[in-house]
Amino acid sequence: MVEKKMSKKGWTYEETLEFLFSQLPMFQRIGKAAYKANLNNTLKLDKYFSFPHKSFKTLHIAGTNGKGSAAHMLASVLQEAGIKTGLYTSPHLKDFTERIRVNGETVRKEYVVSFVEDHKEIIQKLKPSFFELTVAMAFDFFREQEVEVAVIETGLGGRLDSTNIIQPEISVITNIGHDHSEFLGSDLSEVAVEKAGIIKPGVPVIVGETQKEVMGIFLKTALKRGSDIYFADQHFRVDYSLGTMAGKQKMRILKEGKSLYEGMECDLLGTYQLKNIVTVLQSLEILSGRGILTGKDEIYAGLAKVQENTGLLGRWQVLNNSPFTVCDTAHNLEGINEVLEQIKNTAYRKLHIVLGMVDGKDEARILKLFPVEAEYYFTQAKIPRALPVEKLAAAARQAGLAGEVIKDVWDAYMQARANAGSDDMIFIGGSTFVVAEVL
Repeated sequence: MVEKKMSKKGWTYEETLEFLFSQLPMFQRIGKAAYKANLNNTLKLDKYFSFPHKSFKTLHIAGTNGKGSAAHMLASVLQEAGIKTGLYTSPHLKDFTERIRVNGETVRKEYVVSFVEDHKEIIQKLKPSFFELTVAMAFDFFREQEVEVAVIETGLGGRLDSTNIIQPEISVITNIGHDHSEFLGSDLSEVAVEKAGIIKPGVPVIVGETQKEVMGIFLKTALKRGSDIYFADQHFRVDYSLGTMAGKQKMRILKEGKSLYEGMECDLLGTYQLKNIVTVLQSLEILSGRGILTGKDEIYAGLAKVQENTGLLGRWQVLNNSPFTVCDTAHNLEGINEVLEQIKNTAYRKLHIVLGMVDGKDEARILKLFPVEAEYYFTQAKIPRALPVEKLAAAARQAGLAGEVIKDVWDAYMQARANAGSDDMIFIGGSTFVVAEVL
């Protein structure tokens, strides 16, 4: 690709994105080549921008699965409490601006353009990764917008993640699973060490799920750093959950075995969200002790309107009712297993699965989770990291899965729709980028 020089003034938004995507190494697109195992560039950018993250309070969210959902839930509740709230998440699904929000509104496209143009010298000098520059952009924008609290989701890992320069009010680790083993380690203990890297001295840490394999790592790290630690699922529990006619989940939540939230509703439909709600409720309780106050009314309203308040997409998102069509961004072993469990509990005549993956996800282990009786449409997202569809189909055959090979994601979805009856189910997933192309 011909290098795009940063000499032109008056770039369009599209030209700016072309520069960001093509000239700055981007993990979501090219993988390992974009990963930098240090915070050098992040710290240099932070100093250059005069430490913008010190202008607002932050909440730091890490974890293998659920960190994006938890971050959006927290942001929604804070917004309902009248707190001007920043939200930084990744990756985006439809447009880059989704990564940076204030009170649910995405960053202005004009700001993205001016940010890149105004700071071209430091960009050319440091040659930061896409993620390093995006973090700097988010923090600068939050300062400009005078946000009070920013919810910051890690990108990859924790210890060496570009977001890990903040001194948050709380650190949240949703859970530990198998993902990005080339960077974070091949077993859960190694992954946990990296995620525990966001635990700061004296800052409370909330762990969403008690996992015996890694519990000791979090306890040891918290003790070493003088941080109070809370395992959310040891205090909060969802007693029951059922669907409502309005398309939400309705539940009762217990704390220490006693009812605390009756008739709690959430507009995120995946049953796996019940774990995230427990994590969020524990986090909100700790925040109240640190002066970030939310009452019960705000918690009820915030969880009932996560999508409306924050624009979250791609989490058990229903696209159609006939045939019943759902997409989900789950893309690792544990995440996909959760989604497949929900599919098992869904009524349908025949199951159609539009499936694509990115390379390096241990596709053989993941594909063994999928039901052999489903009809598959193997496909490939338009990114360099996509697992070649022929390789995916070959691995699927080894797992006993059969279907069509259709390279274009949209064409694969259309073929599934053409084949599906009104009482069938279509599931689209395996990769964030497959879901993005359908949305």
